[in-house]
This record gives sequence, C-alpha cells and structure tokens, in this order.
Amino acid sequence: MVKAFLIKYSEIGIKGKNRYMFEDALRDRVKEKLEKCEGEFLVERENGRIYVEAKSEYDFDEVIEQLSKCFGIAHICPVVLVEDKTFETVCKELVDHMKEELGDREFTFKVFAKRSDKNYVMTSPEICREAGAYIIDHMPGAKVDVHQPEVSVNIEIRHRAYVYVSSIKGPGGMPVGTSGKAMLLLSGGIDSPVAGYMMAKRGVRIEAVYFHAPPYTSERAKQKVVDLAELVSDYAGEIRLHVVNFTDIQMYIYDKCPHDELTIIMRRYMMKIAEQIAGETDCMSLITGESVGQVASQTMQSLVATNAVCTMPVFRPVIAFDKQDIIDIAEKINTFETSILPYEDCCTTFVAKHPVTKPDLYKIEKSERNLEEKIDEMFEKAVSEREILTVKM
Repeated sequence: MVKAFLIKYSEIGIKGKNRYMFEDALRDRVKEKLEKCEGEFLVERENGRIYVEAKSEYDFDEVIEQLSKCFGIAHICPVVLVEDKTFETVCKELVDHMKEELGDREFTFKVFAKRSDKNYVMTSPEICREAGAYIIDHMPGAKVDVHQPEVSVNIEIRHRAYVYVSSIKGPGGMPVGTSGKAMLLLSGGIDSPVAGYMMAKRGVRIEAVYFHAPPYTSERAKQKVVDLAELVSDYAGEIRLHVVNFTDIQMYIYDKCPHDELTIIMRRYMMKIAEQIAGETDCMSLITGESVGQVASQTMQSLVATNAVCTMPVFRPVIAFDKQDIIDIAEKINTFETSILPYEDCCTTFVAKHPVTKPDLYKIEKSERNLEEKIDEMFEKAVSEREILTVKM
C-alpha cells in the first residue's frame, strides 16, 4: 500500500514573500481534514510541496475523499518513499510501483525528474534518460512519448526519493482563512449554500446568518438550514451560524408597508441586520446567493435597492449563473437534496401576489418611513437576542 501523498498546489506557487503563510494555512487545513480519517499521519511542508506520510494503517479512499474537499490542493499524488537514494534502488521501486498501478497493459510514458538535492550524483536530464531506459528494459509494454504520454512518471530526489505515476485532481482554490472572513446570508434554498462554497474556495472563512420566523417557519425549516451549514462546513471548515428571529420585523413591515414592496423592504432589513452582525464578528463583507433576473427581488433594479443599505462589499458569486449551473454545483457538494426539502422559509411566507420587479429606491425609502416608530428597537432586539450555533461536519 502507498504510504505517502504529495500535495501539489497551483496559485500558491506564484505568491511572493508571503507565500509561506498560504503554505502553512494549507498544511494546517490538510491536518484538519486528516483528523477525520482513521490512522496517524505526518504532514510536512518542504520546498514548495506538502507531504503526507501515513504512520499506521489507513483507508486510502477515505483519505482521498477528505483531501478532495480541501481547498488549495491542485493535485493529490500517491507516492512511494525510497529511503535508499541509489539510482538502482530508486528505479527498482519505481518499476514495482508502476506494475502495481498499471499492470501488464501497453502504455506510453515520459519521465519527469526534479533534483532538489544538488549533491546527488546525477543531473535531472540524466535521471530522466536512464530511468526511461530502465523502464523500457523491465516493462515490455512501455513506449516513450515525450509529446502526449499516457503516463507521467515522476521522480523527485530530496533527502529521500519520491516516485509516483498517478495524480488525482484536487478541488483547487485557496486555503480557507487566507482571504479574510465574510457573512453568508443562508436561506435554506439551493443558491446560498453554493455561494458559500464558492467563496470558501477562494479562501474566505465563512460565518452565516439565518432569518427564522416562528411560528410561520417551523423548527424543521431551521434544522434544514443547520444541516446545509454542516454540509458546507465539510469544505469551508467550522461555521458559526447566527439564527435571527425575524417574525416581529416581518409582521411590522407587513402591517405598515405596501404589499407589492414587502419582499424588497424585508430583504433590505435582512441586509442591514447581516451587516450589523458581520461588523460585530470581524467579517469584512456579505455573501448572498442572488442570481440576476432569477426572481422579482433579483432584478437589476431590486439589487440596486437592496444594495443601497449596505456599506460593506456584497459578494454574489452565482450572479451570472443559470439555475441549472447552480443545481449542478449543489449536487456536486451534496446540498441539493437538503435544499429542496419542502419547508417554508421567511422569504416565502409573506409574498405579494404581484411583487414589484423594478422598485424605485426613492419610493422604497419613503415607504420605510412608516416603520420609524418601532423599527430601531425591533432591529436591536433581533440582533442582540440571536441564537449562535457552531456547526462542523
């Protein structure tokens, strides 16, 4: 069984003097993911690489599954460690590994060598040439193709030798936590978990806020959102979920404002509350799952009206996605089946038959003046009495 893995990354490699910060973050995230696996692992950072060495028995598929959810990893390469760096020993271990991976089939190959140990007796071109000859001599089905090889044979000479022939695609992106922290408005629908996943992929640490409206929304609806946050946390790491009781504000808006403007005004207050909580929790931006033109509250005019209450940047990573594009990602990250469970959320409880699709910001602000008597008190109460849950897969 393979006893080690070489973790490759892409974008991190082009960073400057702060590159070590990204490498350390990725190493720590790899350790965190491997804690979910049976067995003991040593994770080390060395010369632009991260190595994972198994110190006990482990489940190969389980390790690959966990590392495939670790943002920042471009490729996962199962490697054979060769303590004796003599060329003959390295070639013998390489061919044994190739026979185990490829069997007796015919294939074309090219050898890639990286010699970090500059005291090694052979140069990288010499290693490529001599290793290629050794493979041809010991594997009758092997043929060299330096332009479009079916198999890339890799040899790295460091304080010991690493040989590998397979590479498993990772999730890409940046290590979570290297791009600041943002507050996700998590509704329980299909779009917002995908938006959170996509921002986490760019290295953003996620907190989330959910607007609960009992008795109009049930405990099952709340649990659905907790479950979604847990599924997203499998990629994004631990998430703090802020559950805000929105019932009083929602009913007050319903009583005092024109019904065709309900959705826009409610969303404006959701954004205000989310921004307030974001400021209290050191988040630097908001994240929503809005997609332009998808529903009445997501037309260009509606987005302008909603955005007007925010001073923080609002990231909308699925803004230009078709619904099917969003569903495809939701299925990939396993949130889709949970998102479509038929529990009401506060956005669908009080919906006008004919909501305004091109709201005028001046008219919306004028309607909101009807709320001035009590809204500030309700706002403060909703923020201060929120429930905070820590969610982790």
